[in-house]
Amino acid sequence: MKRIFLTMAVVATILTSCSEEAKTENNNTIQAMELDESVKNSFSRSCESMGVLDKQLAENPMLAIKMAEIEKHGYEYAQRVAAKKGGNGNGNGGGGGGGEDPTPDNLGTINIPVVVHVIYSNANENISDAQINSQIDVLNEDFSKTNSDVNQVPAEFADVASDVDVQFSLAQVIRVSSTRTSWGTNDAMKSSNNGGSDAVDTSKFLNIWVCNIGGGILGYAQFPGGNSATDGVVVGPQFFGSQGFLAAPFDKGRTTTHEVGHWLNLRHIWGDGRCRQDDFVADTPSSDRPNYGCPSYPTEHCRTNDMTMNYMDYVDDACMYMFSEGQKSRMRALFTTGGVRESFLTP
Repeated sequence: MKRIFLTMAVVATILTSCSEEAKTENNNTIQAMELDESVKNSFSRSCESMGVLDKQLAENPMLAIKMAEIEKHGYEYAQRVAAKKGGNGNGNGGGGGGGEDPTPDNLGTINIPVVVHVIYSNANENISDAQINSQIDVLNEDFSKTNSDVNQVPAEFADVASDVDVQFSLAQVIRVSSTRTSWGTNDAMKSSNNGGSDAVDTSKFLNIWVCNIGGGILGYAQFPGGNSATDGVVVGPQFFGSQGFLAAPFDKGRTTTHEVGHWLNLRHIWGDGRCRQDDFVADTPSSDRPNYGCPSYPTEHCRTNDMTMNYMDYVDDACMYMFSEGQKSRMRALFTTGGVRESFLTP
């Protein structure tokens, strides 16, 4: 009975989070832009992952229950991490800045093979192999804390800046020519019947579709627990990688880092709501809005300093450069026994 109550409580939290996101995302964007006049005249980061999740939950109420089970599994894993580290749960143990890997999963480095689907209507969108490889390099740096800008993390957050110990390898590139100039967020690009490209075994491969989404959207991802046929990440070609056909200030590959974070169960750093809305990570400060551009440190909301440099905020590529220990716990939990992405590590 206790397990049922816990599951239903998490279901309510998930549904409330998505509902809150739908009501506040536009307000958050407007408020953030009002705070910084320079942002009004620039192209702002726009990730549609939570909007897509909101639609999926509306179409399939059972998804909330499945996601609640994923949350429960992640919570139990986080408690084991905290016990090993001597912390207080949710991956927020007394520092994670070095020494022995505190995770109790015995997984070692998690290797994720990647299939990239390039769907293009012109030569620019048919991005080069070099651009694709540059994105794989960025993912490997960002998820292993070997990115050259990690030294910019302020002292306040240095102890929780994390090596997630996840690596990515390019398994296949699929190129599809199309007359369609934008694809939207209804997953049409993930089906050959729609002129797109079918997913390749999503139980073993991270599928990334590179195509023009339209509407000013940089990318979106499907959270764990959704339809296997559409599981993966979508990124616009001009925001994919760190060399080639790119649009500043989103030209360092961090859009894909952000979206892969969603694919690995991370929420936006501000929890997509007001101060009490949670991103389910204990060591990320509360906030009530995304940050844009390159905010100065400290930037304070909800009586704490925002972790603006976290990959799950909305700042420019050059100004995001860390995951936290709590976020690491959420991501790695997916691959442990009983985790929703366990199949990536099984023969």
